[in-house]
Amino acid sequence: MNYLFHILIMLCIYGILALSLNLLIGYSGLLSLAHAAFYGIGAYASTLLMVKLGLNFFPALILGIFISGSLALLIAYPSLRLKGDYFVLASLGFQLIVFSILYNWIGLTRGPYGIPGIPRPTIFGFEFNSITSYFILSAGIFSLVFVFIRHLCQSPFGRALKSLREDEIAARVMGKNVPLLKVWTFIIAGGLAAISGALYAGYVTYIDPTSFTLDESIFIITIVLVGGSGNLKGPLAGVLFMIILPEALRFIGLPDTIAPNVRQMIYGLLLILLMRYRPQGLAGEYRLE
Repeated sequence: MNYLFHILIMLCIYGILALSLNLLIGYSGLLSLAHAAFYGIGAYASTLLMVKLGLNFFPALILGIFISGSLALLIAYPSLRLKGDYFVLASLGFQLIVFSILYNWIGLTRGPYGIPGIPRPTIFGFEFNSITSYFILSAGIFSLVFVFIRHLCQSPFGRALKSLREDEIAARVMGKNVPLLKVWTFIIAGGLAAISGALYAGYVTYIDPTSFTLDESIFIITIVLVGGSGNLKGPLAGVLFMIILPEALRFIGLPDTIAPNVRQMIYGLLLILLMRYRPQGLAGEYRLE
């Protein structure tokens, strides 16, 4: 049962990451390689606020969102002047810079040694120290994020983002402030990714920079592209596929000596077939060009 709750918690964490990145990819048409950086910023910001300043999880979470959103503003304003591949490279640079800071600023982040003993979230004296209670907390926060993103996407702001995605020049002609729309989307996506970071840190009670690498950013992008973007169903379908499939392959009875390699081969083949015959993803409506 604990294993099932662990999978459900990870689904909630990656669900928030996928939905937030979908705002960039599916609604703004921006492919960012820096989402794991904001994920890591949220994890480290909330952790340091709890460990060094003694804050409760929830104030630390709010401040972590603010810190991540502020850093997103710093990278968004200059980077969004770029387009296409140049923007992707700018986001890649930010991802590498954040990882280098987390890995080398030992006085603050403890670098490769990581930060152990992260406090569990508490509210009114109740500590979320069991896996069942932490799932309830994760599911509650995921639900709030989902409702927020759904209302955002159905608002005039969300419709403006879709017009920007389909034809940026037409959006400008219609009087849309394209740079401001992009900046706000980047800020919101970065802030929401920080929520996942705080949840992850509180769950595993230990973080180090290797959880927030470029590989992690690519994995989050893969979730969105496999599930599909441009709506809310696609990213959630991608989370289910990418998180549950590797776990399901553990139970096909392969010999232990070859099981990991065969699982990776099956996993990769399924992804290739999906991208070949369903390029818009499992449940998406937008095909990233």
